[in-house]
Amino acid sequence: MQKKSRITLRGLLTAILVLIAVPACVLYGATALGDRKYFFISLIVLACSMLPFFVLFEHRKPQARELVTLAVMCAIAVAGRAAFYMLPQFKPVAAIVIITGVCLGAQSGFLVGAVSAFVSNFFFGQGPNTPWQMFAFGIIGFLAGILYEHGPLKSSRLSLCIFGGLSTFLLYGGIVNLGTLLISGIPLTLPSFIAVCATGLPFDLIHAAASVVFLFLLSRPMIEKLERMKIKYGLLEKEDDK
Repeated sequence: MQKKSRITLRGLLTAILVLIAVPACVLYGATALGDRKYFFISLIVLACSMLPFFVLFEHRKPQARELVTLAVMCAIAVAGRAAFYMLPQFKPVAAIVIITGVCLGAQSGFLVGAVSAFVSNFFFGQGPNTPWQMFAFGIIGFLAGILYEHGPLKSSRLSLCIFGGLSTFLLYGGIVNLGTLLISGIPLTLPSFIAVCATGLPFDLIHAAASVVFLFLLSRPMIEKLERMKIKYGLLEKEDDK
């Protein structure tokens, strides 16, 4: 499978939304709104996640199987998070999001990450942390897609497990810890951020270990099936790439 490295309108729009618009909305909700409108901010994050797909669909008719594939990946992530609800932080969501980003692209990875966090929190409880979790899971999927497309990340178990452990611990843990600090009302300083990270360290380590375990178990069979589906049905094939 030949990897494309050209910058398309969809890719540029996604990068702007993921790296600028989404974090700006989440920060605005945490500061200016005092996290009172977290549901509204969550919906904005969802809208930003879906916008690149609307741009893509302006160029060609969407195929139902493409949408179904993304919906299934979201459903697997949500079901996996619910299935392990009795084990705090030991969840497969990050692993599913990374696999999505690798197989279906950075935009799909971000979308599945954001939607999975939002939907699963209807079971775990919506709250001020929801937009931060949506952005954290989404950026992991986005980064997985970008790094895989441009070479540093491979589809081997070792490469995925290393990336999964580090991204879950550093990215997800760091983003959610920052959100926790801002939500608490404690002044944002380096010592206070370090204190919050130290408090959440056991949970972040468990979450990172869970990502490694689930990537080791699930990455090969899921990637093989998704790649076969992409070849057979031409899933998420962009008009610009033809």
